[in-house]
Amino acid sequence: MNKIIAIQGAQGSNHHKVAQDFYGENIPLKECMSFDILVDSLLDKTAHIGIMALENTIAGSIIPNYALIDKNNLHIVGEEYLNIHHHLMALKGQQIDDIQEVWSHPMALLQCKEFFKKYPNIRMIEDVDTAEVAKRIAQKQLKGIAAIAPKIAAEIFGLDILADDIQTIKDNATRFVIVQTNELPVDESHNKASIKFQLSHKRGSLAAILNAMSDCKMNLTKIQSLPVIETPWKYSFFVDVTFEDYKDYQKAISLIAIMAENFKVLGVYKNGRPQPNLNPFQEK
Repeated sequence: MNKIIAIQGAQGSNHHKVAQDFYGENIPLKECMSFDILVDSLLDKTAHIGIMALENTIAGSIIPNYALIDKNNLHIVGEEYLNIHHHLMALKGQQIDDIQEVWSHPMALLQCKEFFKKYPNIRMIEDVDTAEVAKRIAQKQLKGIAAIAPKIAAEIFGLDILADDIQTIKDNATRFVIVQTNELPVDESHNKASIKFQLSHKRGSLAAILNAMSDCKMNLTKIQSLPVIETPWKYSFFVDVTFEDYKDYQKAISLIAIMAENFKVLGVYKNGRPQPNLNPFQEK
């Protein structure tokens, strides 16, 4: 594969892990320190595919990313649910008693706060990205400094893992979506869709949409509302549905397109959620 994949964060991040799961290990990456930069790289064609986190079981929806996908007419072509494992890592030969500071993304620090209560001498310092800190420690040979990052970062940058799975809540999963500027053809494996629409303030308008989905055998897996900035007290609804028969999906969207305003299909793709008989939090 010679297409460039834009990820939020650095090589060794969870976004990088998702990119590898989808496209293999030897992939050309474009590291982006923000989701805005990631989207810009797709629009200016310096990257062809983007990996974006969309929601987390602890933090909830990453609402600005819904708006980025919609505003820039990106197409969702796939998804992955990844359990988030936080590991403490430092230069080879360092022990946890040698660590004076731990640097990481604010969310990672927050999710590992309980672990560091056992080490009151270690200062927690907010930084831009988990894997980027691991890279900096390795490149600059920073002693006394540790990073909280995915295990893949330790492997890439040659760091020792001082403690595994230090996150407070072990069942912490994030949903990532794969986006690009062009739409892909639908095939038989596609059984999930993301759509967006607006509704009038007429009583029962949302209930009517949901009833139409149910009548067409759609399974609603997510609904997220966002305010329409230029129209106070009006909202866009972002909805994910799964289906077994593509004909049922086609019937549903033909009805919704009539009933709703500013209807848009954001993507039709394969459901990436683990099956019920599998452990959704097992590290891949």
